[in-house]
Amino acid sequence: MKSKFTGKEVVVSNIPANIEEEELRKLFSVCGSVRSIKMLCDSNEHFYGKAFIRMGSNAEAKDAINSLDGARLINRCIRVSAPRKEPPQEPARQEETRPKKNHTPRRRRR
Repeated sequence: MKSKFTGKEVVVSNIPANIEEEELRKLFSVCGSVRSIKMLCDSNEHFYGKAFIRMGSNAEAKDAINSLDGARLINRCIRVSAPRKEPPQEPARQEETRPKKNHTPRRRRR
């Protein structure tokens, strides 16, 4: 898979719930130096199965994406990809404000 990815960070999803950070570090160190791992958890420390891993260089991150995407980890095939870039947000458009009409509710017919 060729990508135009130029960053050092990769997103890993579909990670088994019982995985330890050290196991992820060991797996990704095959592609180069792992600078940091952030495993996503909720407020109760329940693991979501997704992590952000920062590699030592852009080339190492590309190598991780190309070689580890679809790799088997314990009992699952993990997904390794480039993080999505959020599109730049446009400034909120202010709609033309019209003066409100005095509206009286209709009466029901009996």
